[in-house]
Amino acid sequence: MMSTQFPWLTALILFPLVASLPIPLLPNKYGKTVRWYSLSVGLAEFSLMIYAFWKHYDLQNSAYQLVEDYNWIPQIGLHWSLAVDGLSMPLVLLSGLVTTLAILASWQIKDKPRLFYVLMLVMYSAQIGVFTAQDALLFFFMWELELVPVYLLIANWGGQRRMYAATKFILYTAAGSIFILVAALAMAFYGGDFTFNLAELGLKDYSLSFELLMYGALLVAFGMKLPIFPLHTWLPDAHSEAPAPVSMVLAGVLLKMAGYALIRFNIEMLPNAHAYFAPILAVLGVVNIIYASLTAFAQNNLKRRMAYSSVAHMGFVLIGIAAFTDLGMSGALLQMVSHGLIAAALFFLSGVTYERTHTLMMDKLGGMAKQMPTTFALFTAGSMASLALPGMSGFVGELTIFLGFSSSEAYNPAFKAVIVMLAAVGVILSPIYLLSMLRTVFYGVESKELAGIRLTDAKPREAFIALCLLVPIIGIGVYPKLATQTYDAKTVAVVSQARQVLPMVAQQPSLDLKVPFAAPMIVGTEAKDLAAAMK
Repeated sequence: MMSTQFPWLTALILFPLVASLPIPLLPNKYGKTVRWYSLSVGLAEFSLMIYAFWKHYDLQNSAYQLVEDYNWIPQIGLHWSLAVDGLSMPLVLLSGLVTTLAILASWQIKDKPRLFYVLMLVMYSAQIGVFTAQDALLFFFMWELELVPVYLLIANWGGQRRMYAATKFILYTAAGSIFILVAALAMAFYGGDFTFNLAELGLKDYSLSFELLMYGALLVAFGMKLPIFPLHTWLPDAHSEAPAPVSMVLAGVLLKMAGYALIRFNIEMLPNAHAYFAPILAVLGVVNIIYASLTAFAQNNLKRRMAYSSVAHMGFVLIGIAAFTDLGMSGALLQMVSHGLIAAALFFLSGVTYERTHTLMMDKLGGMAKQMPTTFALFTAGSMASLALPGMSGFVGELTIFLGFSSSEAYNPAFKAVIVMLAAVGVILSPIYLLSMLRTVFYGVESKELAGIRLTDAKPREAFIALCLLVPIIGIGVYPKLATQTYDAKTVAVVSQARQVLPMVAQQPSLDLKVPFAAPMIVGTEAKDLAAAMK
């Protein structure tokens, strides 16, 4: 199928990539021309995606929109197949906002600025490609393309242990990519029709054992990027060594690729297996929350503490995905958008702090609020959003997930009570480690290491970047429909599809499968009606 309209999605993917090609030819006087050129490209890209979605995207339609399908390499069945729906459109916008602001945040890059901005724009293209690809092989290609710029950005512009962090990042994420490729090939060859199209793969009649195997492989692949305990250890190292603009994109966008892929592949394409794995996802989510929250207390490095906070917040996404309710799935999407904004703001402000103090060790900081009141105020606002203060997006996301899981009829009351109570521990722990971070860095007596050093407050450019992230955080917190209306139609459709298989799973208690949890069951009159309809 070839769309008759202008190929908006192709333009969004190729524009940053093509625009990066002239950068090596630009004059390099203090990197000024390169900076402004790259920022102009980022702003043009973000403006283009806003225009395309404003004019050509219907919020009430749960089907794929802006569809493009070109037979790219027929010898291997690869199609340039692109589309957006409620799962991908808000994340494309999130990617555009965060990456454009990350380019603006890179004003202090003096070493090899041409290469830096080329890599940032290539990463920009790859992000959009991941969220819009509707061909499994194309998705894999875009997923891999995104890894290379991140590795080079950390390895060239990171801290003292940058090579260790970059190597660990590429080894973990590349190893996960192998599972994506193997699963894509296995599903493409399954049955009589060979295809990589995601919609067609989702319609194939897989055996349950095959679905479980594919689900497990994809869970490992996406679990490394999300990240899920114990596959998370690359993330704190990458964040602690990466420059602030790269950390903004890494936490704000790249982790969300895995959450998006879990819904797109594991739930939409393998719903029968999801019915068996969903309780495991809920348990893994709780482990993420408690383990990462407790580990955050032990971190003296400012960015490592925030990295473990990201691991904890992604645990809530897993619980929302496992809920089998519209509220739970909506909360998972909202948490991804919310955390993308909050994490980008906090990592940017940590970079502002590092530029003044040249250290991220909290025991060497202290008493900075007097000299940096604007930075202190912005950092406090971001931390309040991260600890889920009412009136900010973090609160709405976590509350929606709690309500979605606790109201789910797919689990017995005891299991729901345990998951909700343990997840609530994270809600208690996050204010403690975030407020202690603020107290250590900004309150108290000025540290000896900073004595005699005049610290400059956030500049107008830096305050503008932080406010561009905090304004939507507060806006979504006060009026959540700003975000939820972009995906409500799609999340309802995804959950409806996932719930349809529950009665059939419940009727097969004697399967020769050894799974750690009983398959979830719908209880009440809704189960009877749905089971009758399935018969």
